[in-house]
Amino acid sequence: MTRHLQHENFLEKQRQILLELGNDITRVREKNDLITLFSKRIKGLFYFTHTMITLIDVLDDTYKPFLLDHESSPIRTHPDYALLVNARFSLDEPFIKSVLETDYPVIFELEDEMAHPQSPVFLRANYDMGVKQVLMMKLMNADKPIGFIHIYSDRTDSFTQDFKDIIRRISSQLSSAVSNIIKNEDIRKKEEEKSFLLDFSNDMTSVRTKEDLAVVVRTTLRKLTPEGGYVIRKINEDDLTMSAYVYDPGTARGNPSLLKEVLSAKFPINDGLQNRVLDSYIPLLFSVSREAERGIKSKYLDLWQDMGFKTMVGIALRNGNVNIGLLWLSIDEINIPILQGICAQIAVAMNNIMANEELLRKQQEQSFLLDFSNDIAGVMAKADLETAVFKVLDRLLNTKLAMLRLIDDDGQHLSPYMFDKSLFEGLVSDFDKLSEQKITTDEHYTALVLKSSGALVLNVEEQMQTAHKQYAALWGKTGFKNMYAAVLKVGDQILGTIWMLADHLSMPLFKGICAQISTAVSNIKASEKISAYRKRLEDENDYLKEQIRTIYNFSEMIGSGKQMQQVYRLISLVAESNSTVMICGETGTGKELVARAVHNASLRKDKLMIKLNCAAMPANLIESELFGHERGAFTGAVERRIGKFELANNSTLFLDEIGEMPMEAQVKLLRVLQEREMERVGGKTTIKLDVRVIAATNRDLEEEVRAGRFRSDLFYRLNVFPIKLPPLRDRIEDIDALTEFFLSKYAKTTGRKVTRISPKVMQQLRSYLWPGNVRELEHVMERSVLLANDHTVREIYLPDDSIGSVQLSELPGNRSLEEVERTYIIEVLKRCSGKISGTGGAAEILGIPGNTLHSKIKKLQIHKADYFSN
Repeated sequence: MTRHLQHENFLEKQRQILLELGNDITRVREKNDLITLFSKRIKGLFYFTHTMITLIDVLDDTYKPFLLDHESSPIRTHPDYALLVNARFSLDEPFIKSVLETDYPVIFELEDEMAHPQSPVFLRANYDMGVKQVLMMKLMNADKPIGFIHIYSDRTDSFTQDFKDIIRRISSQLSSAVSNIIKNEDIRKKEEEKSFLLDFSNDMTSVRTKEDLAVVVRTTLRKLTPEGGYVIRKINEDDLTMSAYVYDPGTARGNPSLLKEVLSAKFPINDGLQNRVLDSYIPLLFSVSREAERGIKSKYLDLWQDMGFKTMVGIALRNGNVNIGLLWLSIDEINIPILQGICAQIAVAMNNIMANEELLRKQQEQSFLLDFSNDIAGVMAKADLETAVFKVLDRLLNTKLAMLRLIDDDGQHLSPYMFDKSLFEGLVSDFDKLSEQKITTDEHYTALVLKSSGALVLNVEEQMQTAHKQYAALWGKTGFKNMYAAVLKVGDQILGTIWMLADHLSMPLFKGICAQISTAVSNIKASEKISAYRKRLEDENDYLKEQIRTIYNFSEMIGSGKQMQQVYRLISLVAESNSTVMICGETGTGKELVARAVHNASLRKDKLMIKLNCAAMPANLIESELFGHERGAFTGAVERRIGKFELANNSTLFLDEIGEMPMEAQVKLLRVLQEREMERVGGKTTIKLDVRVIAATNRDLEEEVRAGRFRSDLFYRLNVFPIKLPPLRDRIEDIDALTEFFLSKYAKTTGRKVTRISPKVMQQLRSYLWPGNVRELEHVMERSVLLANDHTVREIYLPDDSIGSVQLSELPGNRSLEEVERTYIIEVLKRCSGKISGTGGAAEILGIPGNTLHSKIKKLQIHKADYFSN
């Protein structure tokens, strides 16, 4: 009865304690309050040495100390106590798994646990300090474990069933208390973070320069990590490297030369560390030694090790979604919200500072370029340009013009145009010879800058290590660090290349200077061409006027015979129209002269007639000659070219030797004639045309059409108004006038006083068949004038094998030999004006004695009426 009463009293006392404990727990807000309250209340019922509560971190499956009873703990004097308080322990250990698997308290004998190699180290520390048992139970919140309560004893009889029941019954209240504490700590932590960031924001409002930013950031980060250092790096203009912007090494002391080297260096973004930070939207914590072991070779990693930094956090600095740099901070633990808040404001300030710096730089550059533009505006000579360029480079400080080369007319070579002689003076003995050399567009560095189509910078030291050492070694002797190169161009036209040596030069400023120089060079070249054209025009003016008055004047065409009168009539009929004209005739009959006569008698006479000899152009170039081409349309097309059709717009285009035109070009020519429009080779713009076409040929185009060598549709399009020129052998009546004309012409041009032609020579000229027609006659007269010994041409020089030749194809093939012989003799007598014997007579031409010819005339019944015109 007494025992039962005692038990009832105990239970009542237990209920009272639990009630009081529950009420007290609900009022707990601080960690220390909870552990103190728990120890005092429970120790009033049971014996134990100390308690501890640990929390689970679900992110890495670990648990760590949260509430510690420092005053009662027997292990506070253990050498590893400080490490254990901050340590994390794995949830995968068999020891802790057994606690997670049950909803009741679990008791462990430490002596037994010491035999298990996976037992947590804090059990070993307690065992070393005399602890024999531990009671553990998981704490739950919303059906999920949030931590554990640990109760230790240096006895083996402390944890009775009653003890276990109380712990089980108050575990839910402990869980709630722990959850409330965590929430309160989070709230307080966030309030502290807000206050911290607000203070930082207030400090940042006064930041205007990079120096201001360095002071504010150093002050703020020292509050987070008093001894740590930091560096802010910005992404460079190349978008490939990063450089130090502001920094503070903290209290660490390392190698000064290494620190200076790292702070002045450019580090590639993709180095295995920086790219990982820039790709992350949260701060990343790195172990310096682990990254070194992983093979990261960046020099700044060596600096961190030298300065004793163990862990570094990297945070990307972003303006919107654009990376502008990153922050490296030496710190052991990271507070993500605070670091993100700090970096957000640093990024804004840094972006504003850089924007202001860029704006100021651009203003200075614009002012600089405006002054240079004023200096260069009136430059029209190379010497003036050289003065202006050297003046502007003197203002840039430590910038020299290494070389300016211009592309030659062949598009394949570049010649020196301008350079600073003082730059290489005394450095290279044969520099004058070297500077005068032409180079090709395939030369390594020239090809490099031409391919860039803009500007590039080459590090001299790096280039000296390459296989292209000739120029790099020369640059190295000057002592400058970088070579700046650019293409000189105006619009789409590339003029040449320019090379400048400097340690540092703003690329936009360099490009601006090059643009101004390009314009000046283009103006100078244009001025030089205009001067050359003016001189050429002055020299040719009188000659051209004379040619227009004589050779190309319709009224000055030589010949009054019946066949030429028919040609004149046709010219008069067609001249004022826009009809296409086809001029046919043997070589040397004067087809171009007739074409010019048609043009000069037309309404287009004020425009120059454009000529193209289709036989003189390679098949692969005739299309470009006719229609022009765009730059880059094919290999060698280094600039746009205007074709003959465009040049002849609103004028006349004379296509000589049209029968020689390739079939591919015939197709395009037909389209132009039909549509009156064309496109340049490689172009996409349709060009409307108003061109009158005059074609000429010495071929039988109808036969060419039948043979498949000339398109029939093009033939019909060209053969609108045919004019057939007679061969000279069919216009014997014009030989005297032509001979007199050429005699006068070449006597005047050669300065010979030859005024007459002997009757013997005239007879020979009339008797000759002239296979080369008027052109042959002209050349014969030119030679005869040069060889004449006095005022009279007494000898004529004709090919012996051509005298008396006859075109047998013109004789009917179905006649007898006697009829053919009779016709042939009559033809020769006609050409000899009836003369039978003597020089220039028919017997001489036929190669038979005069008596024999008389006999044949009598035998064949040839009468004077047969060879004399009535």
